[in-house]
Amino acid sequence: MNLQESGEMYLETILVLKNRKGAVRSIDVANEMGYSKPSISRAVSHLREGGYLDMDSDGYLTLTPAGLEVATKIYERHNVLSKMLIHLGVDEKTAAEDACRMEHVISDTSFDIIKERMKKYGVID
Repeated sequence: MNLQESGEMYLETILVLKNRKGAVRSIDVANEMGYSKPSISRAVSHLREGGYLDMDSDGYLTLTPAGLEVATKIYERHNVLSKMLIHLGVDEKTAAEDACRMEHVISDTSFDIIKERMKKYGVID
């Protein structure tokens, strides 16, 4: 299954919520993203079918290894790009919003070079 930007966003949100709360249900994702429960249910169904997500009998969501890989990649991109933009003088809110869009379209090559430079200049660890 080839993930679209929306699928990446759902996986990233589940990862962030898991880190924050420990356990995640669809309603948590709906509340975090501001989407309706039916929209989240449809997305969760597609992500489960694609092998990115599991749901237990109590409705708790768990990222599969493939889902965790995507979510971690997108989350790292978001953090690095946000920090880069803030370092360049962009306000925090705008940097986060722009990074959210950029994280889905930037190539691995460009991202790796940005990440390397941000480390070199001490912007990130």
